[in-house]
Amino acid sequence: MTKTQFPLSQEQIPTHWYNILADFPEPMQPPLHPGTKQPVTLQDMTAIFPENLVMQEMCPDRWIEIPAEVRDIYSVWRPTPLIRAVRLEKALNTPAHIYYKYEGVSPAGSHKPNTAVAQAYYNKQAGTKRLATETGAGQWGSSLALACNLFHIECVVFMVKVSYHQKPYRKSMMHTWGATVHPSPTKLTEFGRAVLEKDPECPGSLGIAISEAIETTVKHKGTKYSLGSVLNHVCLHQTVVGQECIKQMELAGEEPDVIVGCIGGGSNFAGISFPFLHKKITEKKPYRIVAVEPTACASLTRGELRYDFGDTAGMTPLMMMYTLGHEFMPPPIHAGGLRYHGMAPTVSHAYKLGLIEAVAVQQLKVFAAAMQFAQTEAIIPAPESAHAICAVIDEAIKAREEGRKKVILFNLSGHGLLDLSSYDNYLAGHLQDT
Repeated sequence: MTKTQFPLSQEQIPTHWYNILADFPEPMQPPLHPGTKQPVTLQDMTAIFPENLVMQEMCPDRWIEIPAEVRDIYSVWRPTPLIRAVRLEKALNTPAHIYYKYEGVSPAGSHKPNTAVAQAYYNKQAGTKRLATETGAGQWGSSLALACNLFHIECVVFMVKVSYHQKPYRKSMMHTWGATVHPSPTKLTEFGRAVLEKDPECPGSLGIAISEAIETTVKHKGTKYSLGSVLNHVCLHQTVVGQECIKQMELAGEEPDVIVGCIGGGSNFAGISFPFLHKKITEKKPYRIVAVEPTACASLTRGELRYDFGDTAGMTPLMMMYTLGHEFMPPPIHAGGLRYHGMAPTVSHAYKLGLIEAVAVQQLKVFAAAMQFAQTEAIIPAPESAHAICAVIDEAIKAREEGRKKVILFNLSGHGLLDLSSYDNYLAGHLQDT
């Protein structure tokens, strides 16, 4: 019988995060101050982030040690399983071997606690009393609520309004862990009120929610801002995923030809791909690394590489990234975690250098792939993760047509048990391509 799981011991949880800045063959462009347009300083960034995280954001070191307290909490759910999808392979009649790293086993059901716990820890060390953040589909908001609960920090979440109503049980998770949740745009901030004055029915966006969270941060003493994707310190916290994968693929006796991840802001894709990019850059490994985004919000395949704000109001530093424009209002697709106008600067730089590829896929094809995965592998994937599955199925079919073996690895970044309303809509024929 084919072996399907490749377990690691808790002692094999990574001891360091990997920082891709150390290995890029060309340096990245620095973020710019939104007012002066000059490169930001540590003092500029500490207006919204604690100094210890800003120092990590700017750190040039390749390996950054994971604090013992963070690693201890990781052990609640890490190492996460690497599973070979033998039933999906059989259904596709493909010679490809398909492996997935399952991050849905975390308490919050996704990869997001990998950075939420780290950020809450560093904020606690810095004396932060209250964290403000945004969330799209709710995976990040629920993860930060969990982390803040563990470290006894108050948590305020601005949740994109369309997801607030589409995914009510994510809101319930946040409330269970003690967070306050507001549907964004709100009347609680100047920017939210301005948005609602122009469009009272505005469904919201991650850019708007970020603006509201940052405004709350700068106006309330003792509050810092926490971001679930995009920035370097967030992406590097996720590299525990890829580092575990490398060890587990060795146990499987195989090495991936193709590594796939869905992509919105970039964190789960960075988590699985950056450790393999380290090997691609330093050891010349011939990996194909593929980022999969929704056609409705395709920043890599349809955006342009330029400086842009991370939020709609223009309060964040300007970052060099692939962007659709910070005022872009994405359609209300069900993969709420992928509805972001820009891409992480580190991921953008990797794409610019040709180290990774990108494809965009339509919503109906994504849900068809999710259904096939659920019916073969028995896990109902989050709509975001289903984008990766969609591309993996295409790769496996291509391998069948070419008659050659191919080893495919992807990050199943979260389960869809709190996204069943979107499956109901798909089964009822109510979803549309955008």
